[in-house]
Amino acid sequence: MEVRGAFSSDGGKSHRELTPLRLIRGVVCLLVLLLTAFMTLVYCGFVSAVLLRLFSIHHSRKVTSFFFGSWLALWPFLFEKINKTKVIFSGEIVPARERVLLIANHRTEVDWMYLWDLALRKGCLGCIKYVLKSSLMKLPVFGWGFHILEFISVERKWEKEQISPSRSVQGVKAYAAEHGLPILNNVLLPKTKGFYACMEDLRGSLDAVYDVTIGYKPRCPSLLDNVFGVNPSEVHVHVRRIALDEIPTSEEEVSAWLTNIFQLKDQLLSDFYLQGHFPNQGTEGDLSTVKCLVNLVALMMLISTFTFLTIFSSAWFKVYVSLVCCYLSSATYFNVRPKPLL
Repeated sequence: MEVRGAFSSDGGKSHRELTPLRLIRGVVCLLVLLLTAFMTLVYCGFVSAVLLRLFSIHHSRKVTSFFFGSWLALWPFLFEKINKTKVIFSGEIVPARERVLLIANHRTEVDWMYLWDLALRKGCLGCIKYVLKSSLMKLPVFGWGFHILEFISVERKWEKEQISPSRSVQGVKAYAAEHGLPILNNVLLPKTKGFYACMEDLRGSLDAVYDVTIGYKPRCPSLLDNVFGVNPSEVHVHVRRIALDEIPTSEEEVSAWLTNIFQLKDQLLSDFYLQGHFPNQGTEGDLSTVKCLVNLVALMMLISTFTFLTIFSSAWFKVYVSLVCCYLSSATYFNVRPKPLL
């Protein structure tokens, strides 16, 4: 997580004014995203991630990733095509469809969404998984999606302590000084134990580790900034591919290696704030407008059918939706997934 403001070319003000048109357009987009999320979960998610899972976990995950990859693709379409936010990639050109562990700086509630822009370009949007704080699993509708997509929830003791952000920053700096660790200006110290645990379990099934650094212009956005299209004007994503043989295997060496990676990330962000860009820009092309529109139209036709069946068709569809909502709520709360019958 970053602890200072991003590069600002206009004194930190919004790039665009919140006009009535942007307000109406943002509300419509948000309602569409919520409706499509709900219908995709109730009809597609339940069938693929629950019923199909009773027979095959592999095919269940494949079908689930297809449907939710189609829904997640709506967000890059919103960011890049509707809001006209420039997403600029830099660093290395990375292969498509690799199995990777991704580490990134985390400053706002939406920066992990911009990783969808990279995943969409690499053809693996529906397969991406996140490690997230367990409280997010309690969100209505979206918590169901996190559960169905098998995101990994963790407890974060730091967030249970009700302390101010300034005290948090001072606490991090004091901790670093006491333990002989570098004091970073733009990112917090990494969770080395969590990274080591992931590498221990996944090393045999990974192709590489991606070090991703994200910067914003003119300032760091919030979720509503993105929805209404007022911020950011540009998102800069720097990608560095790290081969597995470059990563040590012992816990102490991994801790030192990851700390060094975040020192480099910290310097990279400092240079970004001064220069306004990362080195070696232009490693990824623009999204295809045609493909985005085809996906949007196909998904809207499907969701319109589900909505019609729910509202205007037989009462049995209303019963189905109610029962699925009850199941998804309880399954998410108790972290329950069905096991194959065979």
